[in-house]
Amino acid sequence: MDYKKSKAPVNTETRNIMDLCEETGNIYESVAIIAKRANQISGEIKQDLDKKLREFASYNDSLEEVFENREQIEISRYYEKLPKPTLLATQEFIDGNVYWRDPSTENQPQY
Repeated sequence: MDYKKSKAPVNTETRNIMDLCEETGNIYESVAIIAKRANQISGEIKQDLDKKLREFASYNDSLEEVFENREQIEISRYYEKLPKPTLLATQEFIDGNVYWRDPSTENQPQY
């Protein structure tokens, strides 16, 4: 997913707590959902960055040979400018793009 095209703000914004708990009815549940989604997004971003930086990996054991690669620097700058995973997850939650369920409230079989 291209997180640069997200409507999430780059900087932290103050949110109304009541807006966040509308869907779940509980602010703590909403924050837990956002936190789990932020962890997922963080993992996805880390995998993408690792995959792109593997091309530049040096397998030499000598520390004397350190190369600066302009492409590697540009990739790093791109990922530094992305919104933080918590901001992306919060925006997804507000937009209703996060699927969540509560197994404790689902119908359980009766014995």
